[in-house]
Amino acid sequence: MINIEIQENNQIAKNTLILYFRMFITLIISLYTSRVVLKALGIVDFGIYNVIGGIVAMFSFFNTAMTSTTQRYIAFSLGKNNQSEQSKIFFNCVLIHFIIAFFFIIFVELIGMWFINNKLTIPPERFSAALSVFHCSVLSTFFLINCVPYNAAIIAHEKMAAYAYISIIEVFFKLAIVLLLPYTPIDRLCSLAILLTIVQLITTMIYIIYCRKTFNETQLRFNYDKNIFKEMLSFTGWNLWGGFSNILYTQGLNILLNIFFGPAINAARGISVQIQSAVIQFSSNFQTAINPQIVKTYANQEIIKMHSLIFLSSRFTTLLLLILATPFFVDANCILHLWLGEIPEWSSTFIQIMLCITIIDSAANPFMIASAATGHIRFYQFAIGGTMLLIVPTSYIALKFGCKPHIVFIIHLFFCICTFVIRLFIVRSLISFKITDYIKKCLSRIIPATTFLLSIVIFNHNIPKENIFQSFFVIGCATILTAAICFTFGLSKHEKGIFLKKLTWKKTCQK
Repeated sequence: MINIEIQENNQIAKNTLILYFRMFITLIISLYTSRVVLKALGIVDFGIYNVIGGIVAMFSFFNTAMTSTTQRYIAFSLGKNNQSEQSKIFFNCVLIHFIIAFFFIIFVELIGMWFINNKLTIPPERFSAALSVFHCSVLSTFFLINCVPYNAAIIAHEKMAAYAYISIIEVFFKLAIVLLLPYTPIDRLCSLAILLTIVQLITTMIYIIYCRKTFNETQLRFNYDKNIFKEMLSFTGWNLWGGFSNILYTQGLNILLNIFFGPAINAARGISVQIQSAVIQFSSNFQTAINPQIVKTYANQEIIKMHSLIFLSSRFTTLLLLILATPFFVDANCILHLWLGEIPEWSSTFIQIMLCITIIDSAANPFMIASAATGHIRFYQFAIGGTMLLIVPTSYIALKFGCKPHIVFIIHLFFCICTFVIRLFIVRSLISFKITDYIKKCLSRIIPATTFLLSIVIFNHNIPKENIFQSFFVIGCATILTAAICFTFGLSKHEKGIFLKKLTWKKTCQK
């Protein structure tokens, strides 16, 4: 599956396989826990948990900005192989994250409490439980923010096995909580929030202990550097703009749905986010493995190789998502009924539109990594963030005019397409690649599979499906055909040869 330009880089392939192993375990457990949590809490409490958690996430754009900053600077210093600079960067990363976490608690507690009391639609009898969820979510995010430098160090060093194992430990802790949830003697919503906060604390401690025993630069010797601190803050400032817009248009839409339609519609969005997150995991594994290489190749001034990595990441990510999204485009209701039993209204429609958004955003993600690698992110973040901020006011106007809930996701999709084009032209100027090369090596190989999938969606209603077996037969056939088209048109001749060779080798080993 690996392009000829990076064939010799076995580390990417190895890390990708490790991350897929992690994804397989966490995905199965996450899908199961979602079903149990929805059943244990009920639609209203599940919706409350989703919207309250969303408020905290809305203010955690500080953390989002610092995550990309930390990963960029650590990977860049590793690319230059400067041990002294690595130690300085990591210490300053930890210091900045602690400061952000401290002010995060104060800021979110003040603003969040006001918002919950005055703006959200919550049943009076569930108000105290909602406040407990809010406080626990704030504390959990505090631990998460302080964990980011250690998580970034593991990814930058490409120690994906450790990253995978810690993630699996975390998800098993969450599974234990969910299984015990129906038997808790106190309020289930409060119990879930408290126990998940404890899990986040334990996970953070595991990351810290592992990094300090493995990487020299994480020993936290006092190594304050004013210039590095200011440079990282400046870099973070523009990432804050991008992170703010991202959180505003995602969680802002969640709040708009709550204000106009109540908690039940938040439950539908919560289900669609679960599906979206599960699908993203498949594609993000490859991107997580390849992103440090994109930064390191730029640090080493290997620009041509950097171009190849960007095209490869964008193309493979899109092809994977097209295959994985096919079942939900063909018959989302069938899958949801089998998974959840009771389905909140609008769930399937939300899922299908959000998957379209996910495919476009994931294809554009390598552009963001490339922009960060250059360090010139000011115009990129300003243009993308400014465009995406238009989603919320546009959605508010549409809802005010009486549009149905799914209009907010259609608006999101429209602006997502616009920003894809903007990203492409901005990054072209930063790293000097030709748009025609991207079209030839990436888009032209994606179009056949995309066209086929659109054809399935258009003609799906004419296919008879009288029972669940017929539905899954249609889903299976459509998915296999999509995968075949992705393989035929999406891979180069060289990549097909490598794929078939590895497949034949595995069959030989099994015999």
